[in-house]
Amino acid sequence: QVQLVESGGGLVQAGGSLRLSCAASGRTFSRYAMGWFRQAPGKEREFVAAINWSGVVVADSVKGRFTISRDNAKNTVYLQMNSLKPEDTAVYYCAADRRSKVTLTPGEYDYWGQGTQVTVSS
Repeated sequence: QVQLVESGGGLVQAGGSLRLSCAASGRTFSRYAMGWFRQAPGKEREFVAAINWSGVVVADSVKGRFTISRDNAKNTVYLQMNSLKPEDTAVYYCAADRRSKVTLTPGEYDYWGQGTQVTVSS
């Protein structure tokens, strides 16, 4: 069992930056693919970015503004968000895939955090 705890959300003005963190329990963190998703009110959960041992995938909607990274020594994955826009407002979730496969589909992830709210004001 893996527990994921997100932090770093908050209220920021448009054009600002935030860095989200997701701390994972367990000794096999480095084997997992890790993803970030977001969900705005009334909308479906949306892929943001994912990372595994071989590379990174980033959604077109945030490419060039958001960066995903991980520190396996700290069992932590990060999402650096720059040039934030009001449409980035959502609850952001991190997720882990035991198969270490980078996937854009929420249903293929095995573990989820509780989410952290990001609100971008105009």
